[in-house]
Amino acid sequence: MDAFFASVALLRYPQLKGLPMVIGGGRRKVDEMLARDWAGVPQHEIPAEAFPLLRDYVGRGVITTATYPARQFGVGSAMGMMKAAKLCPQAIVLPVDFEEVRRISRQFKAIITDIAPVMQDRGVDEVYIDFTDVPGGQREGGRVLARLIQKSIFAATGLTCSIGVAPNKLLAKLASEMDKPNGITILHEADLQARIWPLPVRKVNGIGPKADARLEKLGIRTVGELAACERSWLIERFGNASGAWMHEMAWGRDERPVVTESEPVSMSRETTFDRDLHAVRDKAELGAIFTDLCRRVAEDLQRKGYVGRTIGVKLRYDDFRIATRDQSLDRYTADPALIRRTAGLALKRAPLAQPLRLLGVRVGSLVRADSPEAQAPVSRAAAAAPVPVTASLF
Repeated sequence: MDAFFASVALLRYPQLKGLPMVIGGGRRKVDEMLARDWAGVPQHEIPAEAFPLLRDYVGRGVITTATYPARQFGVGSAMGMMKAAKLCPQAIVLPVDFEEVRRISRQFKAIITDIAPVMQDRGVDEVYIDFTDVPGGQREGGRVLARLIQKSIFAATGLTCSIGVAPNKLLAKLASEMDKPNGITILHEADLQARIWPLPVRKVNGIGPKADARLEKLGIRTVGELAACERSWLIERFGNASGAWMHEMAWGRDERPVVTESEPVSMSRETTFDRDLHAVRDKAELGAIFTDLCRRVAEDLQRKGYVGRTIGVKLRYDDFRIATRDQSLDRYTADPALIRRTAGLALKRAPLAQPLRLLGVRVGSLVRADSPEAQAPVSRAAAAAPVPVTASLF
């Protein structure tokens, strides 16, 4: 989906279309503020000048997504809001409407599976689809079916998507980024050298900033330069798994199937604070945030029909170091109160002398809530000490 979070926001505020806009920044109640200041005025008639601007943002938030007019200024996903404000101070900033995002995500995926049932969910705004056995899936190299999916999604949601069609998931992912927004890109095996090899290696899903920096030190900047390296040379420098994968990737090889069913192993919620918070000085504020995170992850579990028995916490300190702690239960749960008590116990084992930038809660070892495993008690040998009736930190 094209700039999905921003595109969802534009459905509510179409008057902002064509303007630079970013989505992110935490829990700002922009909608409530606008409703208060512009009471009686339809949402789509609120003037653009009434919306908050990025130049006025103060805090630690990161950008979830940006409209294409904002991207022209170098603003992008996962960028800090304060950094983005220097690049595009005139951009409008809105928070994520998670409820609406999830609703439209379910809607567009249902449209796809009605047309092409073999679909792998890759998150709220991305899927893989197997065209192989779909009637008409081979026409014009897949372009006809891709166009049908685009038109069907737009007719139902008003949103656009970009589709890459290729022999495998690796190349399809790369193709989907080549002609945004609202594009269709067809890649054949014969296109590898002309269209893939000139790309920077950082464009490949799976090569992050650290691997990109190491490759650049070795003089490797493009996929083609990576393809010119011997497999054994890459393995020697990046290890068996990563080195072999880099070699296969550079030659456009990917045998992964489209998997229609995949069970999550964990669910989590986390938040980055607008300012550093301390476990003692900001105990009340941290406690409220912690409880809210536990409630939200419990709601995620209940909505999706899962229970878990490993409760974990994640902390990022003011110096960017990260600490995690886990605590296991002797039964499966999606109860927010039990998750809160157990997470509190895990948190007691984490260092808390330093101020915190981020706090997160995770529930792992998931099973379906209606499965026999969920109803049976976990053996004491497989679980840690039972959680006490009360456990608190903040």
